[in-house]
Amino acid sequence: MHADLAPILVIGILVALAAFTALTLLVRRDLAPAGSWGGVLDGGGRWFLGAALGLGVIAFSIKLAILATLANFPAQTIAPLIAPRAQVAEDFDAPPPPNPPPSSTPTWRGLPALVPTPVDNPGNAAKLALGRRLFHDTKLSQDGSLSCASCHDVSKGAGHDGRVTAQGINGQIGSRNTPTVYNAAYQARLFWDGRAASLEEQALGPILNPLEMGLASLDLMEQRLAADPTYPPAFAAAFGSAAISANRVAQALATFERSLVTNDSPYDRFVAGDERALSPGQQRGMWLFQDLGCATCHSGPNFSGASLVGPKNPFAVLRTSRLSADQRGTLAADKGRGAPSSAEGVWRVPSLRNVALTAPYFHNGSVASLDQAVRIMAQAQLGAKVEGHGHEDLWWSAEQSRLGRYVGKTLSPRDVDDLVSFLQSLTSDTLARRAAL
Repeated sequence: MHADLAPILVIGILVALAAFTALTLLVRRDLAPAGSWGGVLDGGGRWFLGAALGLGVIAFSIKLAILATLANFPAQTIAPLIAPRAQVAEDFDAPPPPNPPPSSTPTWRGLPALVPTPVDNPGNAAKLALGRRLFHDTKLSQDGSLSCASCHDVSKGAGHDGRVTAQGINGQIGSRNTPTVYNAAYQARLFWDGRAASLEEQALGPILNPLEMGLASLDLMEQRLAADPTYPPAFAAAFGSAAISANRVAQALATFERSLVTNDSPYDRFVAGDERALSPGQQRGMWLFQDLGCATCHSGPNFSGASLVGPKNPFAVLRTSRLSADQRGTLAADKGRGAPSSAEGVWRVPSLRNVALTAPYFHNGSVASLDQAVRIMAQAQLGAKVEGHGHEDLWWSAEQSRLGRYVGKTLSPRDVDDLVSFLQSLTSDTLARRAAL
């Protein structure tokens, strides 16, 4: 018999015997003489009356007999029937585990060791070297004054130019801020409006843009490169033949850009197991980043929904209607992927890696500090109220003739500081040392 069932059976038998005894006495002494016909019931009638009144006791006795029978089954037979109940009791009484069980897809993780590479453009050392050379070659601009590296400084900077908006040939000023080229290898969408779906597709865009490098045609690019006697051998080493084409230029540039990866930030060390890599304030900022909903768009190890790794949410509406006029500034002028007549723009979600080094911020570079960028995003995207900004709980959009109320959480100055501190932890150690020089 199962040891846990013995006390239950003994108590059950005693209860059943007591109930039968009490019922028997009740029928014999009280109920039998009061028959409706005025007579006294015989022995059979008393038993019938007792059974009719004691159906509940009879049912209990039957269940007790079944339980007693099962209790004498072999352990391997009875265990599956009682184990689930025993486990429930143990789980209910036990204290909660000190740590949650590990997940197969953790929310916080570092960049993959292998950079995503298309099958039609496998990398090799010669192609990478060719791409690096092309990236720094001013032959790719119309007047020979600019190279890709002129705006995307990968020698001394953080892969951008630090300007409000890009400056092209002849001193022309563009309308959009230069995004960093670091970790672009992990992005599924390139440019602020996300119009390019790969590095290969993106590579030739600035070369032909009249406000950037302004080259008249790709044929002219091919002619210039072919006229340099050192380029045909370089293309032969990279691709197996000396033919120079725009497609091969794009592939070589993309291969070089896939080498521009930074996975040496304090955040990366923290998620790899170094619990001292982030300060308490940075850890609190990390929690706020998750709790407030920042990670809904800036998701995955590259902190971008437009990434090749992690959840996919590549585009977002910039809710400028929730901002005050002074905050909004010119943020709503350019609509990105949105319709020109729309009140708010639609943009690719940028990566936040190295964001502390890539000011100014937003598509038009109109926000100078990371602190202010965090405040704007909290109000615009999360509907949160930020203390100390001097606005009320309500917001008014003249463009949409809409009145709204901040419905999200209220961020304190400390919350903003901790969020900024966490974003600073996404900075590459290598780039941070370079910036300090």
